[in-house]
Amino acid sequence: MKLKSKKIIDSFKYAFQGICTSFRNERNIKIHILIMLLVILSGVFLRFSKEEWMICILLFAIVIAGELFNTSIETIVDIIMPEKNEKAKIAKDVAAGAVLVLAISAAMIGFMIMIPKIIR
Repeated sequence: MKLKSKKIIDSFKYAFQGICTSFRNERNIKIHILIMLLVILSGVFLRFSKEEWMICILLFAIVIAGELFNTSIETIVDIIMPEKNEKAKIAKDVAAGAVLVLAISAAMIGFMIMIPKIIR
């Protein structure tokens, strides 16, 4: 049983290393985290309800996870195809586009939560 516990602990360690590596090396994840922190501050100031916090936390997770997937895809493509290649570019652009869709959708939902609170 001890061997299993070590593997679980290692899994968490490697996952956190991946998040930290992405944060150190990727500009866009820093932008997403900055926006997340701004939304958190706004939520405290605007007194988000429990349900609004739950929505925001879910959106934070979706966008950050999307950015982590994008980083992973871009890294794998770079390993497999280090030279310029149109299909590799398409794969990377589509992955980036997916994150953009997630981020725009999250921003729209965020505005739907915040604007009524601001204009009251």
